[in-house]
Amino acid sequence: MTQLDETRSSAADVPGDVLSSFDPATGDVVGTHPVHTAAEVEAALTRARAASGWWAGLGFEGRAEVLDQWRGVIARRTAQLVDVVHRETGKPHGDAQLEVALAIDHLAWVSKHAQKTLGRSRVSPGLLMANQAASVEYLPLGVVGVIGPWNYPVFTPMGSIAYALGAGNTVIFKPSELTPGVGTWLADSLREVSPDHDLLQVVTGYGDTGAALCRAGVDKIAFTGSTATGKRVMAACAERLTPVVIEAGGKDAMLVDHDADIAAAADAAAWGAFSNAGQTCTGIERVYVHEQVADAFLEALTRRARDVHAGSDAEAQYGPMTMPSQLDVVRRHVGDALERGGRALVGGAEAVGDRFVQPTVLVDVPEDSEAVCEETFGPTVTVRRVRSMDEAVELANAGRYGLGSSVFSAERGEELARRLRTGMTSVNAVIAFAAVPGLPFGGVGDSGFGRIHGPDGLREFTFAKAVTRTRFKPPMNLTSFERTPQQDTTVATMLLALHGRATQLPKLPRRPLRALRTRRSRGGER
Repeated sequence: MTQLDETRSSAADVPGDVLSSFDPATGDVVGTHPVHTAAEVEAALTRARAASGWWAGLGFEGRAEVLDQWRGVIARRTAQLVDVVHRETGKPHGDAQLEVALAIDHLAWVSKHAQKTLGRSRVSPGLLMANQAASVEYLPLGVVGVIGPWNYPVFTPMGSIAYALGAGNTVIFKPSELTPGVGTWLADSLREVSPDHDLLQVVTGYGDTGAALCRAGVDKIAFTGSTATGKRVMAACAERLTPVVIEAGGKDAMLVDHDADIAAAADAAAWGAFSNAGQTCTGIERVYVHEQVADAFLEALTRRARDVHAGSDAEAQYGPMTMPSQLDVVRRHVGDALERGGRALVGGAEAVGDRFVQPTVLVDVPEDSEAVCEETFGPTVTVRRVRSMDEAVELANAGRYGLGSSVFSAERGEELARRLRTGMTSVNAVIAFAAVPGLPFGGVGDSGFGRIHGPDGLREFTFAKAVTRTRFKPPMNLTSFERTPQQDTTVATMLLALHGRATQLPKLPRRPLRALRTRRSRGGER
């Protein structure tokens, strides 16, 4: 998803034990933060362990009350948080506000649904164990480490932080070295609600600090970042068998069918590709459009792309590239596409500047080019004509990523969505799945594994606790050396009576087969 902790920003290359964050649009210093050492990370873990017992002991209602108060603090001071996000990422205030609003919505969902999702529930014991009362509940792991990205420094990590806290864990958060101020702000705001307990602590620094968190002995790591960095996180966590949830890169595709609303599809493609300077893991980087409507779609998309521009002025729809090194990736992908026969209908090589990248629409790009195969993470999109949606599905599924996707179709939207090998799909919209708190968020393949958000996101930060309790003496004690041959015979008889018929192979229906032979004999569909 991002280049989290893989390289330092050239602007942030400062000596000593101080980390400076910078405005990517100007290079001005936004703030300074400590570079926490492994010893300081371990000290934070000790404090988190001390607080975890109190926090888990509050129960669902007590934790919900604290989380609701925290939500109120964030809501009342949204403008302040939005300004920190704007200064550290360069994104417009409106986009930063939308990000904060979504995080607040998820926090509200956690408070309301944690008990229903994780609380103790009865389970049928089955016939052989009918004398048992069975139940399952989901208990907190203890301390969760969260390693967050810079592209959505509030919404994305809160998808782990809020759910981990709601499940009864304390959290140590390592924000990106590009957005340390956002992470510090979040921790400070929760401390206003619960000043005596270390529910959420922030450790700032570079890759070494994140590695120290992985090796410190937390009970789980939730990581959002690039696939390459995710592999390094897993390797570090493997030393202690620390489980991880990985939300990694994406190369999301949009399918546009012949009966799609072309104006809506083009508008959505533009937003999905260019908003936040294309620095969105679930942003649209590839479009496969039916040949019957390809010309109309490209005309609408290019017209929309020409109306969008990057900058720091009040009219700009998106800001600079937050990580300077990402400019080189965008430049390389666009250059490779053009060298291999692709054409830029909007933008192109000249669109990549020193801080900003203008919208770029590419066509006739080979499927094995970097612009199609690798995550660009910039405001570019490739568009390819296809003969059918079957071809579109095949091409969309050919890549190694499988995070999100989008389908625009009047009749076949949900059918095509289910055929796409991605963890999430929006029909006749883009990225809508991320805004629904009750839905799981995550991918397959090189996009990672595990889920945040929704009931799955709550359970991700717990372990299942199964309990059985004997209610009465069983008529047959099957778990005893005093079990008799007669009881074994009784069990065999019961199994045959209850389940024997289910093992018989069903007879094939004859009428449909005869009908098929009739159609074939008449030269019909084969």
